Amino acid sequence: MIPSEIVSRRQFLQASAAVSAVATGGSLLTRHAVAAEPVEYPLAGRLYKTLKIGMVGVEGSLTDKFKAAKAAGFGAIELNAPGFNIDEVNAAVKESGLPVDGSVCANHWGVRHTDPDPAVRAQALATLQEALRTTNAVGGKTVLLVVGRGTDGTEEECWKRSIENISKAIPLAAELGIAIAIENVWNQFCYDHDGGADQSAEKFVRYVDELNSPFVGMQFDIGNHWKYGAVGDWIRALGKRIVKLDVKGFSRATNKFTKIGEGDIDWLDIRKSLTEINFYGWCAAEVGGGGPERLAEISANMDKVFGLKS
Repeated sequence: MIPSEIVSRRQFLQASAAVSAVATGGSLLTRHAVAAEPVEYPLAGRLYKTLKIGMVGVEGSLTDKFKAAKAAGFGAIELNAPGFNIDEVNAAVKESGLPVDGSVCANHWGVRHTDPDPAVRAQALATLQEALRTTNAVGGKTVLLVVGRGTDGTEEECWKRSIENISKAIPLAAELGIAIAIENVWNQFCYDHDGGADQSAEKFVRYVDELNSPFVGMQFDIGNHWKYGAVGDWIRALGKRIVKLDVKGFSRATNKFTKIGEGDIDWLDIRKSLTEINFYGWCAAEVGGGGPERLAEISANMDKVFGLKS
């Protein structure tokens, strides 16, 4: 297990994110909540909605995009970093009143921490470090990271390379107070890509613990691994290692990703498990976006599955 002092610091990181959510966007949850029957284990006051910048299919300036996300009921937005203009983003935040809660590390699929070439790994490290700096410059608190691909070598090789490389970014993450948030994705690492639906999160637990820092956790994607295991049980196993969430739907019956709330994910157990681990923080939608109507639909779907109406 993670030492107690690290757990307490990770709890502080989550609490800070939740306080920021209340200060900047919490009132939107009530304003845009959809009418629905009361649900068991509602997450209103615990879970706050954000989304990826690429989902905002609205013409105009960056400020216009931020305003559209806010009007749809989101309390913050995630960027791709590095790659944005810091002054432009800070102006959009000021003009729209919508904060940046974090970012997604650029090109982490193509330039990987698991690559057998040391020069590629050095480039992956430099990109992560720059993502931390630019995210900090616009007020974000997390950088989502895909650590690599299991096809870059044996599991042992990919594990060792990525742990060693990512560890070099931890001092900067600690200095800036930003969490490196590892996402569970279909990258053939830390799970059996050809295996069944009875897999556990045990390898992800060990991986995060080996990095041994309160500034490294999981941006756990609800939907990505429903194909491979029970989402609620994965949440319980990861516990305080989860610093943020992503969300999409998935159908085991059709083996396809779906809109949030469609498919066959057990949302009741997800709400229950998030309550059990005492989760407070941001949840980023990661589905097909669009214009104002589609963004409002996504926001309403999140309200429904998480019980955000208060």
